[in-house]
Amino acid sequence: MIKIAIVGYGNLGRGVERALKQSVDMELVGVFSRRNPATIRTDGAPAFAMEELIAQKGKIDVCILCGGSATDLPVQTPEITKNFNTIDSFDTHAKIPEHYANVDQAAKENQTVSIISTGWDPGLFSLNRLYAESILPQGETYTFWGKGVSQGHSDALRRIEGVTDAIQYTIPKSEVIEKLKAGEKLELTTRDKHLRECFVVLEETADEKAIKEEIVTMPNYFDEYDTIVHFITAEELKRDHHAMPHGGTVLRTGTTHEDTKQVIEYNLQLESNPEFTASVLVAYARACARLAEEKQFGAFTVLDIAPKYLSPVDDATLRKELL
Repeated sequence: MIKIAIVGYGNLGRGVERALKQSVDMELVGVFSRRNPATIRTDGAPAFAMEELIAQKGKIDVCILCGGSATDLPVQTPEITKNFNTIDSFDTHAKIPEHYANVDQAAKENQTVSIISTGWDPGLFSLNRLYAESILPQGETYTFWGKGVSQGHSDALRRIEGVTDAIQYTIPKSEVIEKLKAGEKLELTTRDKHLRECFVVLEETADEKAIKEEIVTMPNYFDEYDTIVHFITAEELKRDHHAMPHGGTVLRTGTTHEDTKQVIEYNLQLESNPEFTASVLVAYARACARLAEEKQFGAFTVLDIAPKYLSPVDDATLRKELL
């Protein structure tokens, strides 16, 4: 059995706990949080303070890190990787090379394994972009997200001073997708492809105008998009925005012999973004444990992992049933 620790117990951490219940080869050691363990209601797993994690060294095969990409994971992943094999869902695309370098150094110096930026984008969508671009070298790749809740962008909103809660929807421009699938060649900017819509709850004394300006100009999150900001009450947020759907499409349009048009499309429709992301993390945690067994120390991404490492099924059965 692969022994797993969950570090951080928000929506993603709860999703990981549920996903582990469907994994026949994994065992949950416990949940580790910065909150008081006595206040944490898990689905049966023991809860511990974050400070207790180091005492479990040697009893945990992989720590699944469920913090946010804005401020948690850039610090937590390299630090925890010094003592444990880790996996995270760091999703600030522009900062992945920097994050990888920091984690790779920690992993190699301490002979551990870390798989970073795991989920569906970055993650499964990254793989599909690689496959599509390798198969159709003459063409263009387009990625569309939503409509759905972005956990990373929502977390970034909630970390703004004066914001008590928030949710953000990423909305693809469907008319653009249809034009591309029909074979039109379009030069698209980031702004052309998506709209971002934010629903924000403020503290009573917060400056609405200043916070809106901080949102729409936030680097790596909102500054390159048309962004709509709504200020609503906590009751409205709970009533109208409690679900966490998401999804998206990777589209590769290309040509082969004599300009023969080819289209590769990969699509996800998710009722629960955190539960699906958690399921991807759990599958890659299996790969992380196997790499550690093989002493392949260092940082990895989904682009480095052989698909068979994700499955609990043996190689012979995979060849028989899936090829």
